Amino acid sequence: MEPIILASGSLRRREYFKLMGLPFSVLPAEIDESLCTQSDPHELTRELSEKKILKVLEEMKARPPKWICGADTIIAIGNKIYGKPKSRDEAASMLRELSDEKHSVITSIAIYNVRENKMDSRSVSCTVTFGSFSDAEIDWYLDTNEWQGVAGAYQIQGLASLFISKIEGSQSTVLGLPLHEFYVMLRDNGYPYGAN
Repeated sequence: MEPIILASGSLRRREYFKLMGLPFSVLPAEIDESLCTQSDPHELTRELSEKKILKVLEEMKARPPKWICGADTIIAIGNKIYGKPKSRDEAASMLRELSDEKHSVITSIAIYNVRENKMDSRSVSCTVTFGSFSDAEIDWYLDTNEWQGVAGAYQIQGLASLFISKIEGSQSTVLGLPLHEFYVMLRDNGYPYGAN
């Protein structure tokens, strides 16, 4: 199989690449998200995942790889987007708003085939329902520091799972790489994986 550059520092995405047996290296793409033009959550995650690929391509222009993958995940209620909190207070505010509510988790994946100069990006969403939780429970959760560096101030694979009453859709979407869609994208774009 051909190596893929993963334009993300997400440990969970790395674990999924390892699970799939994909040869890859990590080159996290630092992009200025404030320059994004989209307000629709689905389009925003697609724009971000593609920008990560373009950043890697720019950094590796002397020796471009054959494949680059970018991904981005956000939390939203309607069109209100919950990104990565910058402080404990912001994380607490997010969690209060998510308490006893349904929200969407949207992950976009982009694959770039450098040889064919072809970009493919797709967006997948699922619905997560939180039970209600008190300010004391929020403080307890924030003390774990799981909220740091993650969209919506929680990690489904950690203690936040105690607050989740229902997930509609793929859990891998919440974890940052919808596996079925990613597999289909690899197949559709001619990446030599599995039965291809």
